[in-house]
Amino acid sequence: MMNEYAILYLEINIFSLVLIGIVLLKTMGLSQMVAQSHFAMSIIAEMVFFVSDTLFVLVNEGVLPGGKPVMMACKEVYFLATAAMCFFWFIYFEYLRETRFVKRRRYVLYSISILWLMVIALLANLFNHSLFYIDESGVYRRGPFFILTYILSYSYVLIAFIRVMINLKRDTEATNKDLLIRLAFFPLFPGISGVLQFIYPRLPIACAAISITTLYLYLTWVDQLISLDPLTGLNNRKQLTHTFNNLSKSHEDQDKIRLYLIDVNHFKQINDTYGHLQGDNALKIIAEALKAACKGENKGTVIARYGGDEFVILVSENNNDETIDLKERIKEKLKELSKKKSVPFELTVSVGSACSDNGDSLKDLILKADKAMYMEKKKYH
Repeated sequence: MMNEYAILYLEINIFSLVLIGIVLLKTMGLSQMVAQSHFAMSIIAEMVFFVSDTLFVLVNEGVLPGGKPVMMACKEVYFLATAAMCFFWFIYFEYLRETRFVKRRRYVLYSISILWLMVIALLANLFNHSLFYIDESGVYRRGPFFILTYILSYSYVLIAFIRVMINLKRDTEATNKDLLIRLAFFPLFPGISGVLQFIYPRLPIACAAISITTLYLYLTWVDQLISLDPLTGLNNRKQLTHTFNNLSKSHEDQDKIRLYLIDVNHFKQINDTYGHLQGDNALKIIAEALKAACKGENKGTVIARYGGDEFVILVSENNNDETIDLKERIKEKLKELSKKKSVPFELTVSVGSACSDNGDSLKDLILKADKAMYMEKKKYH
């Protein structure tokens, strides 16, 4: 008869497996983005982790036959799956944050070296039992270098956490900071469960903690989908409204919210002459220029695509001179990027700004900035 510990372990792991299976199906159904393909790979590695972990316990508890060879195979697969899972988490984090790391293929290839070290260590363990082994009486034992299985795997999680924290310190855009804070909390569950599992090997919490973490990452991604513009990666209008309302509530009386309305000059002409693909490319370049221009701005800065070829920036300020500086930075960055990317047409923008008065709504600010923007736009006609 199956013992109570094996029943509990089996139930927890089956629940965890079903949960991440649902997340995997939803993920694959919603997007084919490169970032999500890595997330899907991490889930597949988790599934292998869960199955090998469950089989080991069932064999070890005498519920299933197999003995020493099966138990060794389960543990070898278990630790390899752990490292693979952490590797794909790490890459997924980098794609979510759109870092330069994932744009340089050699960096990704370098990062996989830790995973290869785990493969080598596990192969060597079959002969020298330096990590773990099953003794003659069929009892699972840890080897003298067992700690390496944790160091190699969780180094990916630790590096991801450090990089997110550095990114969090440097980034000034409010929505980006919100995502980074969520990602910074990610290692909490797997980290704590890993430590507890190391100290208390029979504690059945690893699979449950990892499945909850996976669900957390999935919900974070879904939240990004509904709040970001798919073409430019900036906030959409819905997120802009939400953020403006939050900023309005949290601002002190002496602080002001300044709104910049940015409109692309002759955008219809660009589409008609060079095609919609080039038009889309122009919008992406402008989005990149706005991000570059806003680096170093006050915390709480928000950049959004308002619709079509219009963009909005919200900045907390108490100094009107900042308006001129940011306008000029936007135009300078756009000029630099246009030249760097060899844009086959002149790409310029008109910028209007308005500062909030007490009780101003987002619509009120946009109307004010719109008037200022069209005054500037006349220069380009």
